[in-house]
Amino acid sequence: MSDLIRIFTERGDLAHLALLLWASAASAAAWLLLRELAAASKRFDDFVHAVELFNRRAGRRTRTVDDRGDD
Repeated sequence: MSDLIRIFTERGDLAHLALLLWASAASAAAWLLLRELAAASKRFDDFVHAVELFNRRAGRRTRTVDDRGDD
């Protein structure tokens, strides 16, 4: 890594080195952000599935109690 920095400093390409480091950091941040977004989407999907399952089970119990009726 130090050889790479030395080559850039000898040629006067510090701006290019800074741009490379900035682009690398921005790409890493975007990758982490997308990974967290995918994980959040998965957690939300699991939550919606759990609510759907709960509603299905609760609806079945409610119908059986209501269907007995006190007519």
